[in-house]
Amino acid sequence: MNEVDLAFTPALELAQLIRRREVSPLELVEIYLERIGQLNPQLGSYFTVTAEEAIADAKAKTELLTTTSELPPFFGVPISIKDLNAVADVTCTFGNPALLNNIPNYDDGFVAKIKQAGFTILGKTATSELGSCPYTEPTGFPPARNPWNLEYTPGGSSGGAAAAVAAGLCAIAQGSDGGGSIRGPAACCGLVGIKPSRGRVSKAPVGERLAGIAVNGPIARTVADAAALLDAISGYVTGDPYWLPDPEPSFLAATQTKLGALRIAFDTSISPLGEADANCQQAVRQTVQLLEQLGHQVEQKSPDFSGLVEPFQIVWQAGVAASGLPVEALQPLNRWLFARTGSVAQYLQAVSQMQIVARQIVAFFDTVDVLVLPVYLHSPIRVGEWAALSPEEIFQNIIEWVAPCPAANATGQPAIAIPVGFDSNGLPMSVQLIGKPAAEATLISLAAQLEAANPWIHHRPAFAISG
Repeated sequence: MNEVDLAFTPALELAQLIRRREVSPLELVEIYLERIGQLNPQLGSYFTVTAEEAIADAKAKTELLTTTSELPPFFGVPISIKDLNAVADVTCTFGNPALLNNIPNYDDGFVAKIKQAGFTILGKTATSELGSCPYTEPTGFPPARNPWNLEYTPGGSSGGAAAAVAAGLCAIAQGSDGGGSIRGPAACCGLVGIKPSRGRVSKAPVGERLAGIAVNGPIARTVADAAALLDAISGYVTGDPYWLPDPEPSFLAATQTKLGALRIAFDTSISPLGEADANCQQAVRQTVQLLEQLGHQVEQKSPDFSGLVEPFQIVWQAGVAASGLPVEALQPLNRWLFARTGSVAQYLQAVSQMQIVARQIVAFFDTVDVLVLPVYLHSPIRVGEWAALSPEEIFQNIIEWVAPCPAANATGQPAIAIPVGFDSNGLPMSVQLIGKPAAEATLISLAAQLEAANPWIHHRPAFAISG
């Protein structure tokens, strides 16, 4: 297997190659670091590359291979961490150059679990400033670009993570999702992205924030990789304000579950924001056709999302003001959002209203197992496409683009984005599957069934092969 093939090999397969001594952790890290050095200047997928630390870790793991056979599941597999999350002794910028000297002395709870699972961390991937945008173009950093077509965004705010996985600059990645920030980049880059249920992945060392809308989760090339990473990072950490029991069996095991006929709803429009574009509609209808062929019961219907838009906006934009950064250090959109932030009473009222609407949305799933929606309402935008617009215009564009995503954040339900093909610009097309509360296993089983019927692992961006 040549170096390019290794770079695009699924993470679980890399772990097996390491166990069989067919490749060493050090060889893998060196392959990925060389690719990062070659491609990242054009791609903008990493803010920080921890080359020395990754090499030292990989050397130690390579030596350990000669003395023990008791290895954690992802021993020696290279991963990236989004730059909204703390890794001890590594810069954490939150997409703001004022924080270039911010070096935490602790790991976020899920990062500790990633290390315990045996991963080697390659660095911190690009994010929009404070994770507030569905594209990744923070002031003071190169924009992240889509490896399928460098003129387009890889999405956001986990845009760097998705671009890195799609271009073979890491085996798998962690992202976070507060309004589509895992699902959107996964869709833009032709990957699998899981937004877990609220309480599935600990937010340690912090507790509840922004009414629990944001969660950490996996971005991967295959459903099995994403499921296995979710297994690795799930679980209670002492003091968590809410949590879910560990799945039984594992999420990885769910990829092998034989499904009976599920009750599946779908739609191509989001009330009150309208229809998806032709490409996004095609992705949904193509998926619906395949689901029917697989024996599932499919019906066109969806919940009413209209009451969610205003309260979700209020909760979401409060995250900017809660960042602690001075307003003058923020880029124009976030400065504008900061200025719009209301009182604590208004925030709490919005949380209450959001939760009332969320109950109505969850009730829809009393008679439905899965809802199929577009990930975004239109295809990816070009890099810089909205740069000349006013903050108010950008904000409205964002609301209309990401409209299918925030409902699952408000309700805390699981959702998974999966690729289904390519559009006329050569960009990936995807759909999202939304499940009942805490029912990641059903979504993962269904996504694995769709993946088996319509494999996508053999697709690679030309840029990432030729540079």
